[in-house]
Amino acid sequence: MPNPGEGTPPSDCSEPESVPYRPGKARQAQESHDGDVPSLCPPQLPTSSPPRVLSMAELLETAQEVSKMTIAHEIVVNRDFKLQEVNFSPNSLESRVKETLHKAFWDSLKEQLSASPPDYTHVIQLLQEIKETILSLLLPRHSRLRGQIEEALDMELITQEAEHGALDIPNLTMYILGTMAMLCAPIRDEEVQRLRGVTDPVQLLREIFRVLDLMKMDMVNFTIQSLRPHLQDHSIQYEQKKFQELLAKLPNSLDHTTEWLHKAAAEVSASSLSSPSHPEVHGSPAPLSLGAVSRSSSTPSPMSVLNQGYMNLLRWEPGLEKYPETLLMDQARLQEVQLQVNQLTIIAAVLLVSSSVCGSALFSSPGFVDRLKRVTKALLEGLPHTRFREALLDISNHVHQEVSESLLQLGYPAFTSDKSASLKGQIRSIAEDDNVVRSVIEQRIHSFLSLHLSPSAQNSRSLPKGLAPIQEELLEVGHRLGSVIHHNRQVYGPYYLAILKKIVLPGAEPEAGIDSF
Repeated sequence: MPNPGEGTPPSDCSEPESVPYRPGKARQAQESHDGDVPSLCPPQLPTSSPPRVLSMAELLETAQEVSKMTIAHEIVVNRDFKLQEVNFSPNSLESRVKETLHKAFWDSLKEQLSASPPDYTHVIQLLQEIKETILSLLLPRHSRLRGQIEEALDMELITQEAEHGALDIPNLTMYILGTMAMLCAPIRDEEVQRLRGVTDPVQLLREIFRVLDLMKMDMVNFTIQSLRPHLQDHSIQYEQKKFQELLAKLPNSLDHTTEWLHKAAAEVSASSLSSPSHPEVHGSPAPLSLGAVSRSSSTPSPMSVLNQGYMNLLRWEPGLEKYPETLLMDQARLQEVQLQVNQLTIIAAVLLVSSSVCGSALFSSPGFVDRLKRVTKALLEGLPHTRFREALLDISNHVHQEVSESLLQLGYPAFTSDKSASLKGQIRSIAEDDNVVRSVIEQRIHSFLSLHLSPSAQNSRSLPKGLAPIQEELLEVGHRLGSVIHHNRQVYGPYYLAILKKIVLPGAEPEAGIDSF
């Protein structure tokens, strides 16, 4: 059943003026976000208070504001973000209900047109919706075309023709298809052209609505693409403003963030006490080396605590801890990075073990390392870290098979049964929590990624030993992590700083240079 409301742009995302959509086929967007820049330094943090009970209207309003903020954030941080057609699985309840309702509507329309005389009530309603949708795709400067459409789809005249049994549906639909062909994006040209061959008026109207929905979605996605530069310029202030408004309604909206920073501060303090000259936490050099402690040898700097908190997100255990409120919009992105880091840790560990067992002669043979890497990566693809143990059983067998084939091809003697068992056993033991090889590799990966948290350290991102085979993937992960963290720090830095001053410097005079990150 047609739904002209689908695919429309968010009401809070205004559109830029005179944006070309397609030469001669465009829609103008207007924008005005001036005045949305809040003053948030320092932010107003809520005082400790019991949770406030919101009314249903307040809850709905808050949900809408969070939704707008999430969409704007997604547009800025995700360059691939776009609206897509929702496709339910064929046997799902949603799919069956949708198909049943649509079939009932279009069957009813068919009966109305087959009656004698035909009943055009629903057809007139559909033509009105089609007209409104087409007009919504026009640019304001297309006044001449707008006038032509208003004249060709004059609903008062169409109603009179229907009352006298003189409604020419084929002629109207041909005009509609011609107009759609002028307005659609090039990717839809073939779809529109195909509709010209549909002779059944009911099926044709149904298909027109389907293609118009796609055209609306194309327009929204083009508008999103056009808005992105503007949103990037104002996203920091916009997100800060919206979060401050949310904080005013829900004063406990930083509770989990405070717990997250408390834990990070305790870890950095413990690390600096145990190894003052080389602070490490969980075996990972803190980002942390960038001002890990302040002038007082036992007091961690706010920057080091925040960076440690960010790195802790790569070891997050769902269900055991609550995600910081300030990172919820990036939780899925960061969990994907966490999964990639876990997989790269296993791949690098498998290659390191294989290298020590196989020796340099075999390991340096052309293509050998790449084959092992591809096999290991393929067997880990899509698996959560909880299933790495069973995956390593398969990996050990495939690596041994690859080693055996390579030895044969190169004319080297085959492994003895003891050496084969040793290779498989060492690879399988990588799944153990206390595996030394895995711990070392994880430490080195985290050490390398921690440098991506600070733009000032970009020139010191040297690759630790043993990670060369996964260098390309590590650089990509580091870039993704750094991009998310950089944006998050810009938006929520004032809040983090206000919390951290209370944690690391309670009642003390702030040191120079900690008023910002």
